[in-house]
Amino acid sequence: MAASFTFSFARSVRAPGGVALSLMALDAPEAAGASSVDPDGVVARAARVAKFSGKSLAVLDLIAPQGSPFDRLIVLGLGDGTALGEHDWLRAGGAAAARLGSVEKATVFLDAPGVEITAKAAADFALGMELGAYRFDRYKTTKKDEERKAAAPAAVTLVTAEATAAKKAFSAAEAVAAGVVLARDLVNEPPNVLGPVEFAARAKALEASGLEVEILDEAAMRALGMGALLGVSQGSAPGRPAQLVVMQWKGGKAGERPLAFVGKGVVFDTGGISIKPAAGMEDMKGDMGGAAAVAGLMQTLALRKAKVNAVGILGLVENMPDANAQRPGDIVTSMSGQTIEIINTDAEGRLVLCDALWYCNDRFNPQLMIDLATLTGAIMVALAGHHAGLFSNDDRLAGDLLAAGQVTQERLWRMPLAKEYDKMIDSKFADMKNTGGRHGGSVTAAQFLKRFVKDTPWAHLDIAGTAMGSPTDEINASWGSGFGVRLLNEFVRASYET
Repeated sequence: MAASFTFSFARSVRAPGGVALSLMALDAPEAAGASSVDPDGVVARAARVAKFSGKSLAVLDLIAPQGSPFDRLIVLGLGDGTALGEHDWLRAGGAAAARLGSVEKATVFLDAPGVEITAKAAADFALGMELGAYRFDRYKTTKKDEERKAAAPAAVTLVTAEATAAKKAFSAAEAVAAGVVLARDLVNEPPNVLGPVEFAARAKALEASGLEVEILDEAAMRALGMGALLGVSQGSAPGRPAQLVVMQWKGGKAGERPLAFVGKGVVFDTGGISIKPAAGMEDMKGDMGGAAAVAGLMQTLALRKAKVNAVGILGLVENMPDANAQRPGDIVTSMSGQTIEIINTDAEGRLVLCDALWYCNDRFNPQLMIDLATLTGAIMVALAGHHAGLFSNDDRLAGDLLAAGQVTQERLWRMPLAKEYDKMIDSKFADMKNTGGRHGGSVTAAQFLKRFVKDTPWAHLDIAGTAMGSPTDEINASWGSGFGVRLLNEFVRASYET
């Protein structure tokens, strides 16, 4: 992460200087902090001349007049100040981060006339700034001196009447930022740097956040009978073996069944013997976006000391076309004992997940299981990069996830599960085959996973269109979006910590 901020919250300006950023609602008479920023009304006059009305995310950027305690004055529009939700404050913070650029010091006045700005809104604004400032450029060696200077955190003071409460609220928001940044970093890393072993090591390092982390190697998985997962990795080099990471957060009552989150972690996917076309294959370093999101979520829950018990399972493999790679026509035996005919080695994510889901259910008896996976191109055909596909065997669980998506704007769209689709993956030679063909590809993939969850409430999130290369906005300019961390954190907070 190349750019970031250090935040402080205050009820008044303590050390003027640098850039001042004020907020203004649509058609409001003046900007926030006018008495401190613009006692002579220069900004108000400039706004009239520029016909600046406070339209949402519109910006008025001025050199400060002589005598001002600041060097530069920025006014950011909020639009209708009476209808601002959590995502609006995030977007405003992201827009502010983009406008502040490489400043060393800034003061943000969060007291727009006519707008109720709660402590939560102030914290969301700061979170938006943090997420909007994210850049992944650690491998660029030709940065100019100005760019290197910009990499140092800028000191930002947020002036609000709710300073004490906002500081407390931001501690939880900061935990969310850490989780999203972790997920983005993992997705953005090149595959030669981040193999299964390296990914597992980064997960292990999260014990510093309060998590318990256990790593199962290939021998342990073989002893458990995870033939589906291990079949995917058998073409990978000896130095890049499969890993199964088990992360636990114990913040709830002792003995209370955990919430379970399972992530597909294919650190690079060539398609195996059913090899992918060369064009765009470099993007397959992001085929571990589900595991990245689960790792980020677990870190967030630990950092904010969420009052739940949670387990995160990461199935980490690489899918390569080595001479030892599995072939179309092979039959593998999953941990459940069910057999799977391999029709297409590029339908590998479900093979990883089926063993991970069965293991999770068998060992932890969770209240529910949610898996995240960059699973199918078919979901991108259906939903592009604007929604993730949601499949579930439980209406309440599905409803809670849809509601969390509306709050965070990491949106989901529920897709069908039905016996007609289930029949499409029946095999002539085994209990099932790993693909049902081109039509309904995301649905048949979900039907495949459903065979490994028993009666446990379960949801499958196909995030192929949202975890990487998704449309950017004010809070995400990154190729790897970290999709799922904020969504599932809100799901846990709203549905299981109330």
